[in-house]
Amino acid sequence: MSEVWPVYKGASFNLWEPDTGVYYDSVDAEDTAVHLHDKRQSQSRTASSAFSELSSTVLADSGTLPCRRARIAFRDVTRATDTRTLIAALVPPNRVIVNQAPYLLQTAGSVRDEAYLLGVLCSMPCDWQARRTVELHMTFEQLNLLCIPDPGEGHPVRDRVTEIAGGLAARDERFQEWAVEVGVPVGQTRAQVAAGGGRRCAS
Repeated sequence: MSEVWPVYKGASFNLWEPDTGVYYDSVDAEDTAVHLHDKRQSQSRTASSAFSELSSTVLADSGTLPCRRARIAFRDVTRATDTRTLIAALVPPNRVIVNQAPYLLQTAGSVRDEAYLLGVLCSMPCDWQARRTVELHMTFEQLNLLCIPDPGEGHPVRDRVTEIAGGLAARDERFQEWAVEVGVPVGQTRAQVAAGGGRRCAS
């Protein structure tokens, strides 16, 4: 039997909850990977596409497809009844995501940078920024208006945000590879993360 991948929608994840078990659909993994590889190759030839920033080596390797790695996704639809306007999460590898849950394509930087960004996006100050301007849809245009402070790698506050976000996001073994690059163990409880239990682990 061929492998099947869940298709994520906005309700498939929540803050620090990578998988609610609610899916849009499911797809055949092999067929989908071939389709997405061809689509990425095609889109990379368009200057406005984020895929155009990737090297030819990366583009040629279907193993580097975004769906094969953990990545940050956020909900497009926002509601006045939600306690948060910006709802982002690190979703597991081997997931396909519909347009109502846009994802961030990492074309530069490290996984620790990605963990730090996730921590900022899931913070109350960042949500306050979003709530001031966003009404119905959290678009990339709205996301790009957010102020993301970055004191630089090695700054104690940045490093702590990275470790907290990494510890909260790496919920189980699906995030093992990502967690190793961040330098945190998987499967920590919130109490362990808060207590600073996410010591950097060797790769």
